[in-house]
Amino acid sequence: MKTFGFTLLLIMVFSVAAYAHTPLMSCFDEGDGTVTCEGGFSDGSSSSGVEFMVKQNGNLVMRTKMNEFSEVNFEKPKGDYQAIFNAGEGHVVTINGKDIF
Repeated sequence: MKTFGFTLLLIMVFSVAAYAHTPLMSCFDEGDGTVTCEGGFSDGSSSSGVEFMVKQNGNLVMRTKMNEFSEVNFEKPKGDYQAIFNAGEGHVVTINGKDIF
């Protein structure tokens, strides 16, 4: 029974840890030909320094990092594009340009 309690405790700790850093990103059209994206994590931690990319037709258009405010501002590409927040494997958020208002 003691082993069961310890195993249950480990499962609870690791299941909470799995959800602690869910990546989040939202983007909005500034109306001046630029787009701003804000990133972060579900536990409230900063995404400053996290890789951010813009791809168009599968080609990399821009690569940078989130600034100290966990934001990126970029010129809005013409046509279809994707804004990508890349905090590592399993921590990637992609937003299609057509979904950015």
